Amino acid sequence: MPSNMLKTFPRRPWTCPSCTRQQRRVAKRSLVTSSNTKGAAAAAAVADDYHPVSKAAPSIQHDDRTLRQIFDSADFWKDFSSKTKYHYGGKSAGLFQNRYLTRPEGFQDFANVTLQKCKRIVANVLSYETTDGLKRVARDLDRLSDLLCRVIDLSDFVRSVHPDRKVQAAATQAYASMFEYMNVLNTTTGLNEQLKKAASIPEVYSSWSEEEKTVAAILIKDFSRSAIDLSETDRQAFVDISNEIAEVGTNFVDNMGAEKGTLSFESSRLKGMDPMFVRQLTRWGSVSLPTVGMPATLALRTVDDAETRREIYMANRTSSTQNLQRLEQLLKRRAELAKLSGYESFAHMTLTDKMAKSPEAVTSFLDALSKDNASQGKAELRELLELKKSDARAGNFPAELNAWDRDYYTAQLMSSMRSKARTPDFLSAYFSLGTVMQGLSRLFHRLYGIRLVPRETLPGETWNPDVRRLDVVDDHEGHIAVIYCDLFERAGKSPNPAHFTLRCSRRINAEEMQEAADISARSGSLFATAQEAANDGLATNFNPRDGNALYQLPTIALICDFSLPPPSSSGRPTLLTFRELTTLFHEMGHALHSICGRTGLQNVSGTRCATDFAELPSVLMENFASAPEVLALYARHWETDAPLDAARVRERVEVDRRMQGAEIESQVLLGMLDQQYHSALPLHWPEGGAGDESTKVYHDVWNRYGLVPEPPGTSWQGFFGHLFGYGATYYSYLFDRAIAGKIWRDVFQRQAGGAVDPAAGHLFREEVLRHGGGRDGWHCVAGALRDRGGVLAEGGKGAMEEVGRWGVHR
Repeated sequence: MPSNMLKTFPRRPWTCPSCTRQQRRVAKRSLVTSSNTKGAAAAAAVADDYHPVSKAAPSIQHDDRTLRQIFDSADFWKDFSSKTKYHYGGKSAGLFQNRYLTRPEGFQDFANVTLQKCKRIVANVLSYETTDGLKRVARDLDRLSDLLCRVIDLSDFVRSVHPDRKVQAAATQAYASMFEYMNVLNTTTGLNEQLKKAASIPEVYSSWSEEEKTVAAILIKDFSRSAIDLSETDRQAFVDISNEIAEVGTNFVDNMGAEKGTLSFESSRLKGMDPMFVRQLTRWGSVSLPTVGMPATLALRTVDDAETRREIYMANRTSSTQNLQRLEQLLKRRAELAKLSGYESFAHMTLTDKMAKSPEAVTSFLDALSKDNASQGKAELRELLELKKSDARAGNFPAELNAWDRDYYTAQLMSSMRSKARTPDFLSAYFSLGTVMQGLSRLFHRLYGIRLVPRETLPGETWNPDVRRLDVVDDHEGHIAVIYCDLFERAGKSPNPAHFTLRCSRRINAEEMQEAADISARSGSLFATAQEAANDGLATNFNPRDGNALYQLPTIALICDFSLPPPSSSGRPTLLTFRELTTLFHEMGHALHSICGRTGLQNVSGTRCATDFAELPSVLMENFASAPEVLALYARHWETDAPLDAARVRERVEVDRRMQGAEIESQVLLGMLDQQYHSALPLHWPEGGAGDESTKVYHDVWNRYGLVPEPPGTSWQGFFGHLFGYGATYYSYLFDRAIAGKIWRDVFQRQAGGAVDPAAGHLFREEVLRHGGGRDGWHCVAGALRDRGGVLAEGGKGAMEEVGRWGVHR
């Protein structure tokens, strides 16, 4: 989200979707916005040149072995990463090899140079009068978008991860200046008029490629949603409401809290809870229990006394009145914004360019999914009720399962299951970070013909010495992407896993090369060649899929928060839990979409697709983490090198999925609540309400569709922070889980060993990954499932219902 200095410039119309689980990464698309052993032998000497590694690398086996060692051996990494310091003379190559970013002041130079390029493009687009000129509009506006993304996306990332405050401040200033210019463009009516004029001329429109037509349609919709077609009075009202939404929404997320912050109990009432933990909360003989966060969650799972759990549950799910007021103000303003823009509701406005298209289709999907999940959800509840009946406590009301009973008896059931299996951390010994990265590369090579090649970083190229660079190399296309892996924990670093696309794929045309040659000539030693200047020093390569045209390569940052290996002489590497393993596979699924979605236009590159399509590759990748044939590629004991018995992983997966019906039910309810809140209902709510209206809707949804009634008096909706970042699109993750499950079963599990079948990988890459957002998501899904003539290809309500019937728990 924009900083305070930019709060009057809400990030409107265009989006760069990334991981929908990360609220901070959801921004509005803008014309221009959218990432073994200790003491091992030293790495091979650095080559004399620093061009990207090619498909002619001398030893795939060497790259494979090195990949494991740079993550598992601190000594190997130290030796590997020190080579270039001496070869390059200590001179900074610039962050990400961006030649402008060798010092903090370079951010403003980078912004200024980019701004001049943007202004030339804007002047050209506004001047076009001939048919030949108008044919260029879609490409020119896409390049305009790319130029601003180059500064905004990279600066936004750097200011959040770089440890140097001077660099942070410089990146923030560059971000601010380009962001302000972006908002000027959003109100430049001439750009909108030229784009519409071009699209309306048959000769122009027919000359455009499918990507150009898609980009033009995206930008026309986004201009419309930025109120550019409204009168000056209404446009100002639109801006004012948008600013209020941005401010109120941020305050809503930042101030989520309970009406009661703590509850006081005698320690005897918390019997069943870890006594050591209870003692930490005890003062003067009384336990002060926070009502939100880990202490309350632990209490609801372990405290034996039902009445105590009820008190905790009620406090845990009752939001502060002030935050409920903020939520209702947010929802009411969104409804007003949609009405001003000519839409029935905010959901209707938001979903027009998603796969769902309409809130009615989303409801059809959620209803179908709820019906599919009902039998499993009810079976799980019967099992919990049987546990409760056997728990003969006075006043326990054994004939019914209350809301405050669910977590308690679920924890008991899961505990009994885990006691029959090995301890969860047993698996970690087989998942050293290096072997997992090695396994990912081997998997990608078998399925898609691409691999991860370790690359020495140049001085100043990364923001921390622990960041590893990997070049992605295709067997036929050569160097196709760059990944910066920042995977280890450190003070001040966000614990949230994330994927950032810092630069998208895009074709670089001949005119840009001429412009770059002029820049190279004027810049002295800043750029050695025009090809380098064309992408600010970042990686480029020729694309044989597109007539050997020059492309800027996707540049990705992968962020995780894995523990550092213990400081000892054992050589023990970082070992991942099974949950961390699955998380890494998920984030690499996003990276895979960015890597393979190498489109000619950046607005549809990689993960720049519909929000309800963006999670498909990442959710699908989670299935590979536990597939036996994939585990066989890498899962070996860090010390003995013994292979992992896949049955042990299957046991763990079965435990994790044991109560999946309840989890799906909860997500369905949240999706339904999200749709209700973003309907036209808030238009009729009184101004300055105290939260009663949103609470009424919350209880109506929970008690109409939920299996366990919600007790009167709660108002959990004040904790639903995703309502701000993902308003009207919360269904997306369930939607993509359903599609991913279907593709996993029908494509990658159609035959034995399918998870490493090159034919299955080729199908998924060609039908889904390579298109990025340049192809309708329904056509991608239909192509992958070989159902081009069925209901899926048509999209709409029927397709949404069909996906709902697939379910997500099989």
